[in-house]
Amino acid sequence: MGAMGLIVSIALVGPACAETAETSPLDTGMLSSVLSSAFRFLTPRTLDSHSSRTFSLWGLDGLTAIDPSITMGEPPHGPKDPALLRLTIGQQTLSEFREPGDNETAEWVRIIVSSMDAAWHASATLRSAGRDALLQSFFDELFNHLDPYSRYVAPTPAGNDRANRTGDVAGVGLSLARDGSALIVAAINANGPAWAAGANIGQKLLAVDGRSTRNQDPATVESWMTGPAGSKVKLLLADPGRHGAVMRLERQIVPPQTVFASMHDHIAVIRIASFSSDTAEELSQNIDQALQDKKLTGLIIDLRGDRGGVLQQAVTATALVLDRGIAVVTKGRDPKSNHIWAVQGGDMTHGLPIVALVDGRTASAAEIMAAALSDHRRAVVVGSSTLGKGLVQAVGQMPDGGELFVTWSRVIAPLGWPLQGLGVTPQVCTSRGAQALDQQLQSLVQGKLMDAETVKASREIRFPVSVSKILDIRRHCPAALGTDADLDTAALLLQRPESYRAALAAIPDDMDDPAP
Repeated sequence: MGAMGLIVSIALVGPACAETAETSPLDTGMLSSVLSSAFRFLTPRTLDSHSSRTFSLWGLDGLTAIDPSITMGEPPHGPKDPALLRLTIGQQTLSEFREPGDNETAEWVRIIVSSMDAAWHASATLRSAGRDALLQSFFDELFNHLDPYSRYVAPTPAGNDRANRTGDVAGVGLSLARDGSALIVAAINANGPAWAAGANIGQKLLAVDGRSTRNQDPATVESWMTGPAGSKVKLLLADPGRHGAVMRLERQIVPPQTVFASMHDHIAVIRIASFSSDTAEELSQNIDQALQDKKLTGLIIDLRGDRGGVLQQAVTATALVLDRGIAVVTKGRDPKSNHIWAVQGGDMTHGLPIVALVDGRTASAAEIMAAALSDHRRAVVVGSSTLGKGLVQAVGQMPDGGELFVTWSRVIAPLGWPLQGLGVTPQVCTSRGAQALDQQLQSLVQGKLMDAETVKASREIRFPVSVSKILDIRRHCPAALGTDADLDTAALLLQRPESYRAALAAIPDDMDDPAP
């Protein structure tokens, strides 16, 4: 999904359709179907209301973006004359249309399709770009007027994105890397059959169904291991210095592994790489495993580099360590986008101290989890200011198999502040250098949080907020990539209960009710 956004799946609008060749005539029926579906999806959901006319004129600029000699404009007319739209290429008029009413969607779709068809026949540049480019450019230009996260994804990448989100590809759960002329197992998905069968990282994969992997590309061999769910595959695996042994596996639909855990001196470090369909379940399993250590002193939940994902999974994951309360509130123009996401009765750790690590790449669903744990004084947040991606996208499938991601709500943290632009301000900032970090830790030993005023100010902000105000807060802890200092600081706080409690106490009590 590119910079992974916060996703709420809304509807299936229609089935996929095979693509035509780039040089063939336009499938105007499919264009009309996609645009009609898109307008129905967009109109009630965008954060601000826009007419069909506005959407159409924005999108038609996409023709000019592909071929600058094409223009769509409104020729001069008298006050009593009907408004016209004129499509030209160079000095040649291709079509003229009488403007329909602002929200006569069917007529606007007809104008768009007719304009695309006329431009297609007149412009070799357009034909060279291909049919998919027409829709992509139309939506790119339309969404340029809205926000950075709304977008159209063409059929092929949309299918790949869906598979990544839901684990629709059947395989064995192995990732490979090259080692000279050989391939080795680089990672094993704990949800997959290879893990259950006892495959190990570092083993050489010599053959797949009798086909040698020597001098093959890792991605190519990984594709050999995929196939229909329930089908069988035979792998020849060898430990270093040993002969190969055959492993017979049944391909399964394997959700992407998103949670990874390790233990360090009775502290569990749990990294959440993204929030997909099984993240909360994976987190539950890893926490349960960590709790087997009777001397466990705390958890470090590492959200650095986590670009987000499925909103519901972020809430469910938060509920695993938060007894009760609001996890997040979403607010938009569409009544269906307004929601209070609350949790109740769930902290499986029974109050075990938690430190959440964040950095400048922590975004979206990961920011929601960090904000909820921080606002409820359930975790100390350590690191740098996060990305500040606090907009939620609804996703709808189009009749061509593509997808529309449309921003339809804003994210409000439990204490009432907006995530968009601001991001999460950590209690302990590691991005200002070693000396500043040492001063903060010394202050915590004395029972005081050095950046308490900045943290409080970040929680007091309410939407709408000026960019200058946001920048003023974020400059106190600049966004940066995570470092080893984050982990070291987290471990130190868990080993110093008084410092940990002092950092928690800097979060204000409940202020405004964030509910709509």
